[in-house]
Amino acid sequence: MKVAYVTSQKRGETDRLLSDVARQLQAMNKSLVGIVKVSDYESQFENDCDMKVRVLPKGPEIKITQNLGAGSNACRLDPTAITEAVSRVETGSMKNADLFVLNKFGPEEVAGRGFCNVIGSALDQCVPVLVGVGGASKTAFEDFAGGLAVALPDDVQTILDWVQGTMSER
Repeated sequence: MKVAYVTSQKRGETDRLLSDVARQLQAMNKSLVGIVKVSDYESQFENDCDMKVRVLPKGPEIKITQNLGAGSNACRLDPTAITEAVSRVETGSMKNADLFVLNKFGPEEVAGRGFCNVIGSALDQCVPVLVGVGGASKTAFEDFAGGLAVALPDDVQTILDWVQGTMSER
């Protein structure tokens, strides 16, 4: 079972790193499943809590936040959109996948929903898993992973080295 996670103290850095890693791996003709943040999507809100994700390997892009009105600083996560993203990944094939990528182990996963079952399915099929984890979710993710996840530094080359090492072991 190969699971790794990345946490960065810099705002937005984990998303940027995982999107960059996915882009580089796809350029090397690696088969990826999961989701990454759409890096060129411009947030419409002052707190930047507005995003789209791209379902790997080729889309679609799904806006996973909702408009809560001007001045709202609450979490804008749209559970229906997350369910759609999960469904799109679940209905895709993990057969021959080189890596499962999840941009963020977030509130839905902390609650045992979201991509939890998909992560389990990837691991059951011996597909390595790479997850972005924010500071607020780190303990929940470590509990979920049962102490088997490797913490990687927020460095593209180190992440790529880990991914390529797990691929060569398969």
